[in-house]
Amino acid sequence: MSNQSNHHPCYNPFPPFRLPLSGIASDASSSIERISIITRGELAGAHGRRQLVQSLEAADDGVCTAVVSPRGYECREYEVKTQDGYILTMHRIPQGRGGGSAGKRQPVLLQHGVLSDGLTWLLNPPQQSLPFVLADNGFDVWITHGRGTRWSRRHESLKTSDTAYWAWSWDELASYDLPATVGFVFRKTGQKLHYVGHSMGTLTALSAFSEGKLVDKIKSAALLTPVAYLTSMTTTIGRAAASAFAGEMLGALGVAEFDPKGAVGTKFLESVCAMPGVNCYDLMASLTGPNCCLNDSTVDKYLKYELQPTSVRTLVHFSQSHIQTWVITKYDHGSSTANMAAYGQSSPPEYHLSNIPHHLPLLLCYGGGDMLSDVKDVQLLLNDLSNHDAADKLVARLVKEYAHLDFVMG
Repeated sequence: MSNQSNHHPCYNPFPPFRLPLSGIASDASSSIERISIITRGELAGAHGRRQLVQSLEAADDGVCTAVVSPRGYECREYEVKTQDGYILTMHRIPQGRGGGSAGKRQPVLLQHGVLSDGLTWLLNPPQQSLPFVLADNGFDVWITHGRGTRWSRRHESLKTSDTAYWAWSWDELASYDLPATVGFVFRKTGQKLHYVGHSMGTLTALSAFSEGKLVDKIKSAALLTPVAYLTSMTTTIGRAAASAFAGEMLGALGVAEFDPKGAVGTKFLESVCAMPGVNCYDLMASLTGPNCCLNDSTVDKYLKYELQPTSVRTLVHFSQSHIQTWVITKYDHGSSTANMAAYGQSSPPEYHLSNIPHHLPLLLCYGGGDMLSDVKDVQLLLNDLSNHDAADKLVARLVKEYAHLDFVMG
């Protein structure tokens, strides 16, 4: 990669991401594809930030119109339907602003974490945003938006007002969403892809890999702030929220969607902030750890535009992971009868991360200041992966000064 990415300690440590590329893949047109190409140059400085904010205020325009095309990049939009009927939006940046020579480019898929969507990768200027850095360095970049978030709220038969729409946890993201998006990119490009996941985007990938899913379509996986075990999570807000969700307080009230900016989400956060020992004065730092490298403009945009809905069941599942020790399981439905109906056994099945194929190249990049993905929990994950074939198949990098969001927006 070029020097413009050298400021980020995890952009360029892993051999699979340094493979030579041969240009741009040709692509057939599609009835569900919208192509937006703008030739004007990048909007710079404060004017560029104002333009981004104005475009997001208009929002319903979508990522291509609001964020990518105004910065001079080609942008394509796709719809992908999961096996259980959710209609997901994906965005593609097939080349850098300078174009490229004929031929295929290596596809890379970026998967965001919980309570966010694909926009989280695009809030910084192009030289500091991973999708643009990758595109300018010869990659074919694909960005996902998980079910229930701003641009992926449709279903073939359900509405978001239906409780059944939200009847999923991160199990379903691993079982349905990832196979749908990864499979779509694989078919569209005819190539195995590099996978980059952040936070929950690492957990869903690890879970899928452990069950043998996707590994025939993935060339390598870079896992930023990997989340698997949550036993040692130190964030007071996160621990308080986990305790509340473990009691399924919202579920008992009939709430299936958790919108952090909605009335229920706001009241829930207020109740958590009122708990003893919880400091919400600096909400982001209290939740994720002291991020070292976020500027105020990026933080403001993230808090205003990027907090996205998820299912209450997903957050309950995370709370179950926090309570459990040494084990990662599928969603616990709360009774042996319900689990028997879902899984054919009285307790939820385990994910055995040691079953991840040992030949699959993995990069784990984690921060010393991360209060969600604690260093001790990452070490538990590394213990599970200790039988990986060779040193070049498993690379772990600790960035001591980084916290949870520095890897995406720092």
